[in-house]
Amino acid sequence: MKRAIYAGSFDPVTNGHMWMINQGAALFDELIVAIGINPSKTCTFSLKERLEMLKSCTLRFKNVKTTSFEGEFLVNYATSIGAEHILRGIRSTKDYEYESGIMHINSSIAPNVVTVFLIPPINISDISSSLVKSLVGSKGWENVIKKYLPAEVYSKFLKHFKNAVN
Repeated sequence: MKRAIYAGSFDPVTNGHMWMINQGAALFDELIVAIGINPSKTCTFSLKERLEMLKSCTLRFKNVKTTSFEGEFLVNYATSIGAEHILRGIRSTKDYEYESGIMHINSSIAPNVVTVFLIPPINISDISSSLVKSLVGSKGWENVIKKYLPAEVYSKFLKHFKNAVN
């Protein structure tokens, strides 16, 4: 069985993340989607909220499981759960430079874990959680962000930010 892990902060889950999850679910027998907890990163949504959003977005995939991990390198976590592949997205040359460096470090730690890079289609290549959050506040922001978030996330996102903006 080919098992892969796709990790991120998912703060919140975007349509870009969902494209990666859809592709990963098609490529691998099992895809573990994991929220990596980075203590130096301040998140908008709690771990519980992010896990709930991620689970609701991935229910339709029979071979996708969601979880979280903390305090270890992704490649070590991948090894501990029996994942032979790490799935990563490349949106830009900046992403490529960063991800290729991480891939080389991961290869030196666990040579048996292979990193697989996917390049999303142009219409979603610039979507990031940070970008979506940066759109909040300007007139009409609710309609603008709708196309970047899965329906399961959109309502929770609106509720969270309407309280913060108003």
